[in-house]
Amino acid sequence: MSRTAPRETPVEPTLAFVESPVQLLNILEWAHADALATERATFAELTVVVLSPLDPMSRGQLRRMAELARDEGIGVRWQEARGGPGALLRTLRELGPAVRRAERVVVGDPFSRYVQLLLALARATEIVVVDDGTATMEFVTQLARGERLVRWHRKGRAGLRDRVFAPVSASARRRLTPGRGRTVEVFSSMPVQAPEGVRITANDFGWTRSRFGPPRLTRGADLVGTSLVETGVVDPGHYLDAVAALARAHGATRYFAHRREAAEKLRLLSESTGLEIVRPDLPLELIARRGPIGRTILSFPSTVVHTLPLALADTGVQVVVCDIAPEWLTDKASPRAQGFLSGVTDTARDVHRLTATAHTAPA
Repeated sequence: MSRTAPRETPVEPTLAFVESPVQLLNILEWAHADALATERATFAELTVVVLSPLDPMSRGQLRRMAELARDEGIGVRWQEARGGPGALLRTLRELGPAVRRAERVVVGDPFSRYVQLLLALARATEIVVVDDGTATMEFVTQLARGERLVRWHRKGRAGLRDRVFAPVSASARRRLTPGRGRTVEVFSSMPVQAPEGVRITANDFGWTRSRFGPPRLTRGADLVGTSLVETGVVDPGHYLDAVAALARAHGATRYFAHRREAAEKLRLLSESTGLEIVRPDLPLELIARRGPIGRTILSFPSTVVHTLPLALADTGVQVVVCDIAPEWLTDKASPRAQGFLSGVTDTARDVHRLTATAHTAPA
């Protein structure tokens, strides 16, 4: 009697987890760069799992980004990871087999508890971290120092939930550290220094520039919003005053809202400044590259002061970054906030710096 050959377990060559539109954009940038550097069919080997957030604007942008990813031949799986009390266990149960099979895992937010739980299940020999904004700078610093992973704007000692979750966080940090049989790569447009054993690959937004633009430029200036008020770092009154002063001094007419900005804050901002509030349906790097966009883009310290000069290279657009004054910070702001925000500005390339006291002076 003939014996049946054992069925081989399918392998997921590369599995990526994203929770925001910017993370998915940077997954596309990483896949593009990896395919060019290795001549691998990276797009075809890649499956992206969207751990869907709850806020409508993020979900809308993620659905648009998922369409772009599918157009590149990437498999996209939409996971309702936050849809009720049983969502966490259901997500871990449904994704567990694929996570354990993956040869390479790509993550966009190493601080995410969801990602840390999934990393605890991973057996991958390659781990890749792509940019989740300026938080990548803090992640690399903490990894190099062997510190626990804590977001830069968090204040105070660890709470009860943090202490309960500590073993999972510690396990994730070990998996994000190079070791025997495991490599770690950070794919970033931020000015980061590689910890021992970690490979840093520069993100120059080659995929974005190859697919979109160059944009048509308008004569005026555009303002880029930030969620520093929503995260409790900056006082709302100071923020509204600064935006109004910038709009007057530089002739800005449009305000590109961050996806986490509160509707009431945006209403007050529109009424007090007359700015047109734009709710982008894609990450700003793609919106700006497709155009039309102002010849001057004004921003507070944030990810875009690093990414927009790369995405808009050779277009003639000037990016102006406006410092956050110490008196704008709230009592809830972390003691590290001022230094971190200053560092974001200090390390930005190809931008014009505008101090907090000079907001009314045209660049």
